[in-house]
Amino acid sequence: MNASSNKPFIEVQGAEMVFNTRKGSFHALRDIDLQVRQGEFMTLIGHSGCGKSTLLNLIAGLIRPTRGVLLCENREITEPGPERAVVFQNHSLLPWLSSFENVYLGVESVFGRHEMKRKLAERTDAALALVGMSHAMFKRPHEISGGMKQRVGIARALAMEPKVLLMDEPFGALDALTRARLQDELLKIVARTHSTVVMVTHDVDEAVLLSDRIVMMTNGPAATIGEILEVDIPRPRDRVELAEDPAYVHARKAVIDFLYTRHSHVEKQAA
Repeated sequence: MNASSNKPFIEVQGAEMVFNTRKGSFHALRDIDLQVRQGEFMTLIGHSGCGKSTLLNLIAGLIRPTRGVLLCENREITEPGPERAVVFQNHSLLPWLSSFENVYLGVESVFGRHEMKRKLAERTDAALALVGMSHAMFKRPHEISGGMKQRVGIARALAMEPKVLLMDEPFGALDALTRARLQDELLKIVARTHSTVVMVTHDVDEAVLLSDRIVMMTNGPAATIGEILEVDIPRPRDRVELAEDPAYVHARKAVIDFLYTRHSHVEKQAA
């Protein structure tokens, strides 16, 4: 288990989310109660429209719940903060800035009032090195691949030394080989930084490979937590060795059974 403590680091208490739209109100989430332990890697998985990204945005402080409370280190989450960094599926890099400058911008926003420019540059260098992007630090986004752009996005988040790393399908737009490489890199990075991670994914294998626990969401609207699965597989993890590991196979089957046997009516209705 990667978590260093059983004490809740993030708490979601009775959270509910209703959006007001042109067509009326949309009930996205209901009765969300969740605890994330410090140092834990947790993934949120479920069908499209089940509120995974909405829950992640609530934890990030990008939106406020209609009802309920969210806490980080016993302090209410009311807005975004540097202790909670977000990595989106879209790398969100500024196209006119180099990789170094994109990361430096984030570092400066957090540490600029307290540190000299030399120290800020050192933080930026270290973050790019951590994700294997030192060789391309002066290239702009249009000069690097999609996987490299996502590495820079992760570096920008890590450079701010967040206590919580929130990731919204960060590898979803990448090809299978690039995705696998970045998953392996993420495992190494989290092992070194001991970050608390909450990640949205659609990929069952990704969830089992990376997670300490997998939160499985019911179908929306008014989605909630259906089950939480403990992934009892020692770290470090090797994807090749896990392919035939009984614990891996069992966890994978449990998630597939939840998603495609008990919660597959969305696909059946759409067919």
